[in-house]
Amino acid sequence: MEKFKFYKYSGHGNDFVIVDNWNSSVAENDLVKVTKYLCRQKFGVGADGAVFITAGPEEVDFQVRFFNSDGSEADMCGNASRCAAHLAYQTSIAPSEMTFKTKAGTVEASVEDHMVSVMLPKIGRPEGTALVDVEGYNQTYHRINTGVYHAVAFVSDLETVNVVRYGRAVRRHASFSPEGTNVDYVKIISDDTIAVRTYERGVEDETLACGTGVTASAIMAAVQKLVKSDKIVCQTRGGENLTVRIVGAPEAPEKVFLEGPVRYTFWGHVESDMFAR
Repeated sequence: MEKFKFYKYSGHGNDFVIVDNWNSSVAENDLVKVTKYLCRQKFGVGADGAVFITAGPEEVDFQVRFFNSDGSEADMCGNASRCAAHLAYQTSIAPSEMTFKTKAGTVEASVEDHMVSVMLPKIGRPEGTALVDVEGYNQTYHRINTGVYHAVAFVSDLETVNVVRYGRAVRRHASFSPEGTNVDYVKIISDDTIAVRTYERGVEDETLACGTGVTASAIMAAVQKLVKSDKIVCQTRGGENLTVRIVGAPEAPEKVFLEGPVRYTFWGHVESDMFAR
C-alpha cells in the first residue's frame, strides 16, 4: 500500500483519523483493513473511528464514509461529521456552508472557526421502549434512530452506572436485534441541560462523546418532557458541551442540529510498515 496522508481530529474526546481519499489513495477493498490498523492503540494512530472523504454526486460538495474502530461501517456519526466538515473547509474541499452525502442521507453543515454545526439526516421517531435486566440492573430503554440506532435510559446517578458492563449487554440484547444498538445513560441536570454517557457499538466501549448519542438523548428527554427547551445543552465525558437544537415537535422533528467545537490535533503520513504484522 502506498503512503497516504491522514488528519487527527477530536470532537469532545470522540477522536477520529480522517483521510482525504479524493484521489482513492486507499482502495475500496482496503478501507476496512486500513481502519483497523489506523485505529489500533499503541500500534496505529489510535482512534474511535476512521473517516474517508471522497468526491460525491454533483448536488453535494463531497461524500463521507464512516468506520468504527472494529472495521464495521456506520451509516452516520455526528461528531465525525462535524470533524469532516471542518477539515473539508480548512483544505478548501468545501465552503463554510456545505452539504455532503452519507449513507444516512445528506448532511448540511456550517463552520465558523472551531465551531461546527450539522443538520442530521434521517432522524426517526421514537420506536417504543424495552425493559432490560442486566445482572439485576433493571432499566427502561427508549428506542430511536438518529442515523444509527440508540437505546436511551434515564438515571438519577450517572456516576454509579457501569456503562461498559451494562452497555455491552444491552447493545446485543434480543430487544435490539438484529442490528444491535448504541446505549446512552442520561441524567437530567435542568430544564435545558442533560449529562450523557454512551457505550458505542463498533468501538465496543464507552466513548468520551457521541454525537448521535447526545442527539438521541436530547430528543427522548424532550419527548418525555424532562426538559423544557428546544435547545438542549449536553454535557459529555470529554469535558465540553454539545448542543442539540430541535425544530418542530420532538416526536417528529422537522430538523435537528448538532453544534459544538472540534479540535484538529495533528496530521501525518502512513507508511506501509504500519500494515506489517
